[in-house]
Amino acid sequence: MVFAPPGAGYDRAITVFSPDGKLFQVQYAQEAVKKGLTALGIKAKDGIVLAAEKRLKNKLAEEYSIEKIFQIDDHIGAAASGLIADARVLIDNARIEAQVNRLRYDEPISVRSIAKHIGDLKQLYTQHGGVRPFGARLLIGGVDTDGPHLFETDPSGVVAAYKAQTIGGGAPTVAEFLEKEYDEKIDLEEAILLALRAVNVVMEGELEPARLEMAIVPVKTKRFEKLDHGRIASYIAKLGSGKSSAKSEE
Repeated sequence: MVFAPPGAGYDRAITVFSPDGKLFQVQYAQEAVKKGLTALGIKAKDGIVLAAEKRLKNKLAEEYSIEKIFQIDDHIGAAASGLIADARVLIDNARIEAQVNRLRYDEPISVRSIAKHIGDLKQLYTQHGGVRPFGARLLIGGVDTDGPHLFETDPSGVVAAYKAQTIGGGAPTVAEFLEKEYDEKIDLEEAILLALRAVNVVMEGELEPARLEMAIVPVKTKRFEKLDHGRIASYIAKLGSGKSSAKSEE
């Protein structure tokens, strides 16, 4: 007699719960995220920082076409990990929602509303046959009338607010680092340096601008801004000089 393994058959459709209350397709989507490169977000008292590890798999690829951080609206951005193709669809949907809000209410959409909208869409894809969950997590950061905000949405549709959060393959290690180093009184400049230090914990090899993507949303301007290689390099240099001075003090 051949016995089927535990849970056999319950992963064939997203609408079927296993006897212990699990949706295996959602769990598989979570695993897809864990195979992605690391991304993180940090909320400072005067803005938001998003950072993501980037890797060019083909030397002939145009670097600008490989994105891990996306602009949703003038004041909101998102970092993604997992299946970036899935993330891109979610980002496009969020951009439309942001523009609809401007036309309907004549004001920018709140960061919370965008995060909830994406979470609702992800949750919708966990309860309909013929579809699969989105295999991507998003860190959504921005500045609205209530100040800076950072949210995470996962493949199940859960939405949660964070002071600092990380996603992707190196998330457990980076999260442990951020729990020790994060301070609620941190300013935007310090948050950028902290983000670089956090990514450096899991990055293989040297910390280089070409292997990073970073964006900020300052409270002062409320405008999403991607950092170019020159600015990232200058912050890496500051990080290096900080290490050198610390060693000399010892």
